[in-house]
Amino acid sequence: MRALVTGITGQDGSYLAEFLLDKGYEVYGMVRRSSVENFNRIEHIRDKLKFVQADLLDQLSIIDAIKESRPDEIYNLGAMSFVPTSWKQPVLTGEFTGLGVTRMLEAARHMNKNVKFYQASSSEMFGKVREVPQNENTPFYPRSPYGVAKVYGHYMTVNYRESYDMFACSGILFNHESPRRGLEFVTKKVTYGAAKIKLGLADSLCLGNLDAKRDWGYAKDYIEAMWLMLKQDTPEDYVISTGETHSVKEWVEASFKCLDLDWEKYVKIDKSFIRPVDVDLLVGDSSKAEKKLGWKTKVNFNGLVKIMVEYDYNYLKKQM
Repeated sequence: MRALVTGITGQDGSYLAEFLLDKGYEVYGMVRRSSVENFNRIEHIRDKLKFVQADLLDQLSIIDAIKESRPDEIYNLGAMSFVPTSWKQPVLTGEFTGLGVTRMLEAARHMNKNVKFYQASSSEMFGKVREVPQNENTPFYPRSPYGVAKVYGHYMTVNYRESYDMFACSGILFNHESPRRGLEFVTKKVTYGAAKIKLGLADSLCLGNLDAKRDWGYAKDYIEAMWLMLKQDTPEDYVISTGETHSVKEWVEASFKCLDLDWEKYVKIDKSFIRPVDVDLLVGDSSKAEKKLGWKTKVNFNGLVKIMVEYDYNYLKKQM
């Protein structure tokens, strides 16, 4: 089997590449030409991967990438994925995260209509939630340019599935974290910041809205769900989540507790980190995935926090 993965240098892409290699796949990563390469997440498997240069903004380069890799499966994980930045660059977010999906689908349709296509949808599409918990039938109400772009990409995937009889499906993944998460994300910012304080490398941590609630799972668990979706007889969309919700404040408490620290002594609120409008409560219902895919999350909330805190603490200690 041959797979083409966009966003292979990101958190999910790196775990997916490992997973597919273990399954005996030939894995192609679609990467943009950049003056600074950022392959640190896949450095340990780099010699086992093949790379094709292309850009989600450039239709012809995508067609060439598919022509060169001849994939059986395409995993479209590439996007402008940091929500706060989507307000600063809403047009670029729409190009990458929304129109980029259309370019991938259109290229796949022309090059090989039988290819199986996975689109990385997001719980941010639910935004100002209409019901709790959220499932595959919950109406979308995105509250950021990123969420709006993801809704566009999601429905475009549905449209290509229904219009051209393509095997195209979306995984509506709720927040999923890991030691490979970027430092700009609040979960990593907290675990990394707490580790720095414990090691005497910092004396405080500035955060924004502590009341926002999210359904946080372990990224490594969620990768398997993507693969399972493409192994079904018919393409469908699936919510992937833990079914539990926790506030940012709970994440902070758990992280500092792992290091025997009192978070209230160190955490400061900085209003510049608060979004123009926020998503207050996300919690997913992944019963469809459990029933049809046989998928279930393995790592719970406290287990996830512990994995990330220990990784960041040990990493920073080695740098000292």
